[in-house]
Amino acid sequence: MEKPFKKLHNHLKEKLTSFEISVPTEFQKVAIPAIKSGANLYCTASENSGKSTTLILTTLHKLKCEEEGDAPRAIVLVEDNEKAKELYNAFLLYTRHTSLRVYFGDEKEHIDLLKSEIFEGIDILISTPKIVNKLLLLEGLNTTQVKILSVDDASFLSQKSPYTDIISITQSIHKCQFVIYAEKLDATLKRFEANFMEYSKKISV
Repeated sequence: MEKPFKKLHNHLKEKLTSFEISVPTEFQKVAIPAIKSGANLYCTASENSGKSTTLILTTLHKLKCEEEGDAPRAIVLVEDNEKAKELYNAFLLYTRHTSLRVYFGDEKEHIDLLKSEIFEGIDILISTPKIVNKLLLLEGLNTTQVKILSVDDASFLSQKSPYTDIISITQSIHKCQFVIYAEKLDATLKRFEANFMEYSKKISV
């Protein structure tokens, strides 16, 4: 097992072995150590370069693969409900046999149901910017414990509504690492440097 994987939490190493993944992609070789350093990052690479797996591995490593407290410690934002469900299922492959609580903020459900389920205690919230912002506005989400916020395939943020939502979300989070994954760094994503992505680093493979 190569270095970027070797230095991950033991549970993740066991999972990678069980999935017969021993060699990181070129993107993962660079991105995993950089994300583990705690910096705000723009991570750009082509499709199928291992971005989503990197997001999962680094999020779980940061949370030490175990539950803690009641408030979410990681938020993952995606373009739509379908992608949220897909990523949620991908996370479950890695969190099985851990105490981590991964939650899918399903926009088809009533917001009050989401609020009450989140209140019971979760570690990772996966949803759209629209739902996360709605939860914040209704005081249904405690962000005081959030350690890392990631955006998967972030090109959708160029649309007005998600853009406004993420600005609002990030204003309510303090002392948090922000990681944005995309195929390319466009003008919209660069604009975040004036907001929550100040002092960010860039990784491109």
